[in-house]
Amino acid sequence: MNAVCLFQVVTENYANPVTCLFHVLFKAGALAFYVLFSLFVKSFVIIFVITVFLAALDFWVVKNVSGRILVGMRWWNEIDDEGNSVWKFECLDGEALARMNKKDSWLFWWTLYLTAAAWIILGIFSLIRLEADYLLVVGVCLTLSLANIVGFTRCNKDAKKNIRGYFEGHAQNAITSRITSTLQSAFGVI
Repeated sequence: MNAVCLFQVVTENYANPVTCLFHVLFKAGALAFYVLFSLFVKSFVIIFVITVFLAALDFWVVKNVSGRILVGMRWWNEIDDEGNSVWKFECLDGEALARMNKKDSWLFWWTLYLTAAAWIILGIFSLIRLEADYLLVVGVCLTLSLANIVGFTRCNKDAKKNIRGYFEGHAQNAITSRITSTLQSAFGVI
């Protein structure tokens, strides 16, 4: 089986295969760089700077690009005039969210959680090896992963509420129009 055929088999069920690929690559890049350079290169500064840069790049891409394309959601946090933190959510309407590709969504959510789990495991290894400086790298990367998890989970709850409201509104409209047409036909009103 050649590479083109393999790529077609892997991507045939994804609506956005390129976005899915980069969604996974940014996460894998930060993790792989950290693991490989921790094993073979002992320059903490290089490991810290490049790993945190890659994790920050992943954070931004997930938050602003792949989140919009793969699950139809985006989040951000603002500080209001009183100094309070206010979460803002943006998602597609209920009908568009219901049509999102299930494989794209599955990949998005699973990689989001698995990446955080991988950082936790790497943090445990850093604790066992008593490497507090490497624990700092893992802590920053885990914080970025958890921020996306919290943001998208809150956004998802808001989106589900919007979908429920959308379908309830359509159900009410359908019932009302059905009752109206039944009453009109029963009383001969056209």
